[in-house]
Amino acid sequence: MDLRFPHSSYRPLSRPERSWLRLLPAALFCAALFSIVSPSSAHAEFTVCNQTLDVVNLAVGQNVDNADQTDGWWTIGANQCVNVIREELTNRYIYLYATDVFGHAILNGSTEMCIDRRRFSIRGIDECWQRGHIAARFVEVDTQEQVRWTYFLTGNSP
Repeated sequence: MDLRFPHSSYRPLSRPERSWLRLLPAALFCAALFSIVSPSSAHAEFTVCNQTLDVVNLAVGQNVDNADQTDGWWTIGANQCVNVIREELTNRYIYLYATDVFGHAILNGSTEMCIDRRRFSIRGIDECWQRGHIAARFVEVDTQEQVRWTYFLTGNSP
């Protein structure tokens, strides 16, 4: 009685089957890598990259459901990028306000919108003080109606 192969249906693998099995780990690795970098995977549609040597706190303004809205804060380390809007862009203009770690504005914008000292999401940009918020001047970023955009924050940003 042969104890090596207890099942009668056993048959040795053919040469093509053995070749395929040797490629299986590489095929699994490639499939995993493709799923990570494929265009269908989730990716940001508006990214801000901090190319300064300082940590930056960022607030973002945009039109949401036909009303202006500001959201904050994102903290971006030196030479780091942060995804601030994860859906495809539907607004041509996105508004940014950035401060250094001491709270000093580092972007000189002309569009007044509302912010708060702590994490916030504020609907509307009028009467900031009367509603208990802080008025700040945001920079307008023209995305040229693209669905994806990256803004590079440099030491000499507008």
